[in-house]
Amino acid sequence: MSSFVMTAEEREAFLSEVHIGVLAVEREGRAPLAVPVWYDYEPGGELLIWMDGGSVKDKAIKKAGRLSLVAQSETLPYKYVTAEGPVIANDTPPTREQALKIAHRYLPEDEGTKYVDGALSDNSVLVRVRPEKWLSNDQGKA
Repeated sequence: MSSFVMTAEEREAFLSEVHIGVLAVEREGRAPLAVPVWYDYEPGGELLIWMDGGSVKDKAIKKAGRLSLVAQSETLPYKYVTAEGPVIANDTPPTREQALKIAHRYLPEDEGTKYVDGALSDNSVLVRVRPEKWLSNDQGKA
């Protein structure tokens, strides 16, 4: 029987593709917070997530100090990658270039630029995560 588990190179390449990520972070006395997010990732690097400081996500991440992010394909063959790790930093806004890189992954260039111009502020936070543990599945390996 063949394994559906991706190699390190396959999972990092998949995570670097454009997918809506689902962020999961623990919360005391409640179910884990699980919400969709835009993110950026380059193989071998850090996972970057831009959000508003003081948001529910931001508060939960600051308290937990770690998170998981899952990316999946919703078409055949189904695939997913989950990356889990500690938060390296989450106390400064992204640079304009970092914000544009994230926004342009999900929006056409002009719309992404308008989004950044309207959303990037001193209250923004760039969450940087070092992936340490991985789960993956590639049904195309059947």
